[in-house]
Amino acid sequence: MPPLTVIFDLDGTLVETAPDLVDTLNWVFRRESLPELPYAEARNMIGGGARRMIENGLRLEGRAVDSAELDRMLADFIRYYGEHVADRSRPFPGLDAALDQLAGHGFRFAVCTNKREGLSRLLLEALKMTHRFEAICGPDTFNIYKPDPEILRRTIHAAGGAMERSIMVGDSETDIATARAAGVPIVAVDFGYSEIPVEKLTPDRLISHYDQLVPAVLELASASR
Repeated sequence: MPPLTVIFDLDGTLVETAPDLVDTLNWVFRRESLPELPYAEARNMIGGGARRMIENGLRLEGRAVDSAELDRMLADFIRYYGEHVADRSRPFPGLDAALDQLAGHGFRFAVCTNKREGLSRLLLEALKMTHRFEAICGPDTFNIYKPDPEILRRTIHAAGGAMERSIMVGDSETDIATARAAGVPIVAVDFGYSEIPVEKLTPDRLISHYDQLVPAVLELASASR
C-alpha cells in the first residue's frame, strides 16, 4: 500500500519567507528608481511566483513595462534572492515537532510550490530541511503552475504516494483550488499570504498554529479510508 503523504506549499505555509522576498522586491524596485512597497502590502503578493509578485508590485506603483523589461527585472530578482534566500526566512513555529509526530504515524512529506525548484531547494537546504521531503517540486519541475492539479498529481507520484492517500497543506486560494481540482483534502493555515481570509475559502480543516496540524491531518486521513 502506498504511504500516507502530506504535500505542503512552501511560502507562507512551511516557511515565513516574506522578509527576504519583500526585501528582494524592494531591491529590484530601488534599481528601477521606484518607491519601495510597504511590507504589509507586498507580503500578500507572495504565492504566485516571482514574476507575478513583480507584476503585482508594478501594478500597485502604476508602472507598465514590456515583456523584455519584466524579464530583466525577473532575472535581477532571481539572482539577488538566490543570494539572500534565507537571510531572515524561518520555518513557522511548531513545524518541526508536527513533522516529527506525523512521521511517527507513518506519513511522508513533499513540497508543491510555485517557487522555482532550484530556489526552493536552496531555501530548504539553508534551513536544513531538505531531508524531510521525498519530493520538492516547483513550476519548472514539470512546466506546470498551481492551480493546475497536474502539478500536485505529479508531486505525489514523485514522492511515491497515491492521490487517495494524500493530504495537502497550504495558505492560499491557489492551494485550495489546486487540492479541490485534484480531489485531495486540504488543510489551510491562516498565518500565510492569502489576500482572501482562508476561512472564507472553506478548506477541509483550518489551523492557526502547527500544534493543530497533527489532529487535523489524522482526522482527514481517517475520513478518507
